[in-house]
Amino acid sequence: MAVTLALCLLLLMFLLGTPIAFALFLSTFAYFVIGADQPIALLIQRLAGGLESVSLLAIPFFIMAGVFMNHSGITVRLLNLAELCTRRFHGGLAQSNVLLSTFMGGLSGSNIADAAMNAKLLVPQMNERGYPTAFSSVVTASSSLITATIPPGIALIVYGYVNNVSIGRLFLAGVVPGLLMAAVMMGLVAFMCRRRGYQPPRRDRVSRSEWISVTRAGLIALALPVLVIGGIRIGVFTPTEAGAMAVAYALIVGIFVYREMRPANVALATRESLLSSVNVLFIICVASGFARFLTWEQIPQTITQLLASGMGSAVAFLLLANGLLLVLGMFLEGNAVLIVLSPLLAPVAAQFGIDPVHFGIIFIFNAAIGTITPPLGTVMFTTCSITGTRVPEFIREVLPFWVLLIVMLLLVTFVPGISLLLPGLVFG
Repeated sequence: MAVTLALCLLLLMFLLGTPIAFALFLSTFAYFVIGADQPIALLIQRLAGGLESVSLLAIPFFIMAGVFMNHSGITVRLLNLAELCTRRFHGGLAQSNVLLSTFMGGLSGSNIADAAMNAKLLVPQMNERGYPTAFSSVVTASSSLITATIPPGIALIVYGYVNNVSIGRLFLAGVVPGLLMAAVMMGLVAFMCRRRGYQPPRRDRVSRSEWISVTRAGLIALALPVLVIGGIRIGVFTPTEAGAMAVAYALIVGIFVYREMRPANVALATRESLLSSVNVLFIICVASGFARFLTWEQIPQTITQLLASGMGSAVAFLLLANGLLLVLGMFLEGNAVLIVLSPLLAPVAAQFGIDPVHFGIIFIFNAAIGTITPPLGTVMFTTCSITGTRVPEFIREVLPFWVLLIVMLLLVTFVPGISLLLPGLVFG
């Protein structure tokens, strides 16, 4: 009875738009108060215990590194590099939007942060060059999903922690799907811009000195993902220590190389990092208490048995899991789907022999698609609120991108080599 009331309360708060952290906490608290045969002090212990992991330090470190990168002028330099690479294609600035999201995937770690930054930085420029605001907003929101799989995406760290999967392998597993998504999305943008007559290609030559200066400034920033993944692979540092190294690298580049980081910038960036980190870690904290009472009530085990007995093959399970996650993603926030459902579905995937790293990428891809899916897509609302785009206009423009993402999801789901190629080559 207690667990039923707690889950109903959780669903009700989700539908009312209650922030995920408070919805999880209140439903867990209700379970303890209504009928759990457990002392309330145990709830507090579980909430505190949910953060007793060194690997979780990677989250505030990488968030801080991404914020410091934004304040150091690196984003502008990466945009210049992206524009230089796409200037000879149809819709050069729109393609730069996609390419910048790919570059920033290794720096910001958050698709919402990436969408918000590009909505402020690029959408006004795209409007000046003749792109409709709705189209610019959709390109910005859709391309930000690349960030979810490009290391060091925060979702990769959270999934690895919650499901006890190697974060280093997840980092590598997300590289090929992320780059492939970037390539096909740039192809779709080029096709749409050609048909609609947006921003024809530029034919003027670029001087050698401009190529060298722009490329050199951009490559300094792009060295960060190489530093992170390379350091983890050769054993110089753990993912958590890699986050600390990323912060140090961002500070060095911002202060001594680009010379745009001042004490005031450092203070502001630190404050932004603190607020973002607390938000994510609080969700993990309360999710730990929520997961504990689910375990006491044998809910994960029951769901595992039902799905395992009802599904005849791994293919059927993957189709069901994708359909379930896509539908839930329309109504629930991405972190809620990740933290609440992944511990329930991951054991079933393991029973069918699905690689845990591969399933992690599938799960994260699904959660990312939900962020631009009505009615409650967080990236959709973030982008629309910044650019002033009406949601119906956004939905009309996003349909081709949504279809493309579904095709990519099916490809990643049923071709495991896309996700497992790099982890297999690097880790064996």
